[in-house]
Amino acid sequence: MTRPLTLDPDRLFSSDPAQRAIARRLYVAVAHLPIISPHGHTDPAWFADNMPFGNAAELLLHPDHYVFRMLYSQGISLDALGIGNPDADPRESWRLFAQNYHLFRGTPSRMWMDWVFAEAFGIDVQFEAATSDLYYDRITEALATDAFRPRALFDRFGIEVIATTESPLDTLDHHAVIRAANVSGEWAGRVITAYRPDPVVDPEFGDFYVSLARFSDLSGEDAYSYAGYLAAHRDRRAFFASMGATSTDHGHPTAATADLSKFEAEALFARVTRAEVSPADAEQFRAHMLTVMAGMSLDDGLVMQIHPGAFRNHNRWLFDHYGRDKGADIPTATDYVHALRPLLGRYGNEAALTIILFTLDETSYARELAPLAGHYPALKLGPAWWFHDSPEGMRRFRNQMTETAGFYNTVGFNDDTRAFLSIPARHDVARRLDCGFLAQLVAEHRMEEWEAAELAADLSYNLAKSAYKL
Repeated sequence: MTRPLTLDPDRLFSSDPAQRAIARRLYVAVAHLPIISPHGHTDPAWFADNMPFGNAAELLLHPDHYVFRMLYSQGISLDALGIGNPDADPRESWRLFAQNYHLFRGTPSRMWMDWVFAEAFGIDVQFEAATSDLYYDRITEALATDAFRPRALFDRFGIEVIATTESPLDTLDHHAVIRAANVSGEWAGRVITAYRPDPVVDPEFGDFYVSLARFSDLSGEDAYSYAGYLAAHRDRRAFFASMGATSTDHGHPTAATADLSKFEAEALFARVTRAEVSPADAEQFRAHMLTVMAGMSLDDGLVMQIHPGAFRNHNRWLFDHYGRDKGADIPTATDYVHALRPLLGRYGNEAALTIILFTLDETSYARELAPLAGHYPALKLGPAWWFHDSPEGMRRFRNQMTETAGFYNTVGFNDDTRAFLSIPARHDVARRLDCGFLAQLVAEHRMEEWEAAELAADLSYNLAKSAYKL
């Protein structure tokens, strides 16, 4: 016997009748605002080529590390799920997912997936072993239609702009195709890139030394000299900006920054471009380059995002067998007050600069991040991120940040996802949670409802658009 799949219209709102009624009114006004997706990891090839997604597993299982990391934690083979294994039968991989869907009860992945099943594909029975083939066939059949091609889905879900994330070594050919489609009138969707320099900033990133050769070739500069290396960054940043980029993104292990003299920086660069690099030198170079990148952002206007605090590829065996981004990144404790002081001492008072800070360390919310953003003109706070992109994570973020930083030192919401159809699902969750948070303030007479209505629109749309210069 199959069970019905329904999405309650009051989901995520308070059980208190007065607050729920306010939240409903606030949400109605923002539910259908366009989506600003200023940071994420969707594949620009989807929008350039506009080819159909192949099947249900390819669309919803394989790109989503939130999903397959849970399954892996229960001993399910990534090979069997089709992760890095092109020989796996996608229908069988999907059946494994269905048989174990109960593992996701109470998780944000369950909420996002149910939204996709119900809203995107119109399925009205629960996803489980008994309905696995029904789901697979219905989704896969839908994906073969023009209505489910990437550009059509982009338009259907009201995405105004989406930013992908590329390395300086990327030629951005897919973005060139998209821009040509915009110019010709073939498609109006706005897909832009973001400059993610980690492969040529982090000496511990795989093939760092070899990557500098490619960096030299693309920029026309000698990236093996410190002056040429900085010039190469300026050249590639300008190219990314010409292709629509409004931001950079820095995924460092820590938030450490340094402000070295030219002599110190040149000596350090000489050390990190040797065959053997010490961990201390690698950290110092990353720290120095965050400050350098802030200076470049002040010059060229690109918004700077810092995403620190992930112990990347914690599972060495998994990394060796399957590569990066396979669900084995783990949050670590992160210092911001001391770590950011060199950068902020140099650039923190520059109102023309925007630095957006993210964290995986919730203990830093009220103690460090809110006071820093509540003081320095250059700083803004990114939303609850990654492991905390969840109903309770968003509530903790708002509760601990708002008292000191306020709402307007934050940048609304971004989805930061590789799973395309989770974008509207995640934005819906964020809008509901923010409306619920604001409804409580209204019910407690800490804010007028008209103010909450303005704030709901700002948090859903305006703040991200403004902060990312979109």
